[in-house]
Amino acid sequence: MTAPSTYGLSTQARNLQWLLTDLVEEVPGVNSVAVVSSDGLLLLSSDPGAGGAGDPGATPRPKGPRGASADLATIVSGLGSLTTGAADLMEFGSVKQTMVAMEHGSVFVMAISDGSLLGVHATPDCDMSVVAYHMALFVGRAGHVLTPEVRSELRQSMENTP
Repeated sequence: MTAPSTYGLSTQARNLQWLLTDLVEEVPGVNSVAVVSSDGLLLLSSDPGAGGAGDPGATPRPKGPRGASADLATIVSGLGSLTTGAADLMEFGSVKQTMVAMEHGSVFVMAISDGSLLGVHATPDCDMSVVAYHMALFVGRAGHVLTPEVRSELRQSMENTP
């Protein structure tokens, strides 16, 4: 996981990191995950090139978009902005989820209650309903925890990550 060490972080921030790690490691076909703030800043991300957490025998996951967490965060932020603008233009209400299926993978974006976004890059053969279900679980668990204070703490810890 690209997220920083949990040392010195609040219980809420550590819980969000645990939820993100669980999503990446437990859902088949998930390559990488990013949580992006409403202003487009990366709050949490997985390490797209890593295998299981500390398990040397784990199968390495394929790299995410260009292997960089910042790239996934940019894509998630851009898709979120584009679909929100489209929904506003068409007067369809708020966007709950966006899914883009491509030849070699899929990108899912789901809104979190505070305006933040959860983005997932998955393999082309993933079970989309399983990915969406686990994303909804993450959003349900993270939405009330992602307060301005926790967002600020996560943003600061990501900036301090080498």
